[in-house]
Formats: sequence, structure tokens, C-alpha cells
Amino acid sequence: MGLLEDKVGLVTGAGRGIGRETALVFGREGARVVVADVDFEAAKETAALVEAEGFEALAIEVDVADEASVERMIASTLERFGRLDCASNNAALGAGFRPSTELDRARWDRCLAVTLTGVWLCAKHEIPAMLATGGGAIVNISSLSGIKGQVRQAAYAAAKGGVIALTRSLAAEFATRGIRVNSVAPGGIETDGLAAYFADNPQIVESTKAVHAMRRLGRPHEIADAVAYLCSDRSSFVTGEVLHVDGGITINAHDA
Repeated sequence: MGLLEDKVGLVTGAGRGIGRETALVFGREGARVVVADVDFEAAKETAALVEAEGFEALAIEVDVADEASVERMIASTLERFGRLDCASNNAALGAGFRPSTELDRARWDRCLAVTLTGVWLCAKHEIPAMLATGGGAIVNISSLSGIKGQVRQAAYAAAKGGVIALTRSLAAEFATRGIRVNSVAPGGIETDGLAAYFADNPQIVESTKAVHAMRRLGRPHEIADAVAYLCSDRSSFVTGEVLHVDGGITINAHDA
């Protein structure tokens, strides 16, 4: 039996990268999967991959920064599956790599709208759906950037730091009502986005790997597996936590 057997799981930002892998792992662990992304074609591609492995999936177009869109996502989930048991709020948007003093307001606002406000909006509507059937689990994807800060990534780091504070606040608020809320903070992960950044900045590839104690980048399934665990009943006494899945960035002595 899988970790998420007979559960309904929702993944935002599921069109690619960590979100896509999380949707696949949810299916493999026994869940029926809602695959949500602002890029509907990408969401449909992920849903097709889930179904190709023999699992049930529903693709939904959603802009997590738009509350009406989030409401429709939850309504469609309940219409199709009748319940919602767990969710991975993964959708995020950066503001580019640039000094804070050169970051324009529009990029800042959109990054915060998707990466932080979007997580709040999703949780706002996921929680009532979960309460209706006795509870559930939410995993918000944060980042080591939100813990340590990051040069030339002030908006993204601020948003991800907000995700951590939001996670802990929601966990405290709903701890006695059957809702667990945790976060996973990835280190450097082999995604298309990181590959594109490396293509533009090949000189930092090895140094990026070196900040990890394991001296390698993570793989999307290593984040997805952690999310599945925190969404499962195996983590029934865990809430308000930020799980670092970072290859040892925070303990790297840089001299081993």
C-alpha cells in the first residue's frame, strides 16, 4: 500500500520540475491527483504522464495569484473527486537575478503575488475543503533562499521566507482541527529553470554544487518523496516544520 492510498492530492505548479515529479509520486503512492498549473498545456502533459502509469489525474488551469481562479480549482477538484486530502503548494515565480536596487516594482509585486500570496490563497481554500472531510495535510514549498537570503534574489528570498512564516502560522491555527501544515525547503535541484540559469552562467556550476555538503545537486524526485511523506499519515505528529532537503547546504563546512 502506498503512502497516499485512497487520498486525493493537489499539486500547484505541476506542469514541470518539482511539481511534475510530485504529481507523479502522488500517483505512485496511491493518490488520485489534481495537476494544476498556469500553463494548461503543461498541466495536461503532466496529467497524461500520471495516467500513462495507470493512475487517475485531473488537469486544471490555475493562476494562484487570482483568488477566483483558485476557487475554481478547488471547486473542480471537489466536483471530480468529492474531497481533498492533501496539497503541495509548489507554484512560484522569480523576479530575475539582479541587484535589489535595480529590481523594478512590477517584478517585485508579481513575484510576491505568485510565490507568497498564491500559497496563502491556495491554503485559504484548501483548508475548508479538507475540514469538510475531517482534515488533511498541506506542504508548502519554500527554499533555502527564504532561510539564508540570496544575493540578487531579494524578491524571491523574501517571498519564500514569507512562505515559511505563513506555514508555521497556519499550522498553529489549525493544529487542533485535523490540518497539518509543513514546508519543504529545497537546495539546488536539477530543474529546467536551473539548467537555463547555468547555461547563461556556466562559471558557477561547480561552485553551486560545492555549497552542498554532498557536492551534487538534488533531483526533483528527492523533493517529491519528502512532500509525499509529509502529506501522509506516516507524519501524523509533524506540523509547523520546515524540512531542509538541501544536500547539506546548512551544515557544509566547505573544507571536507
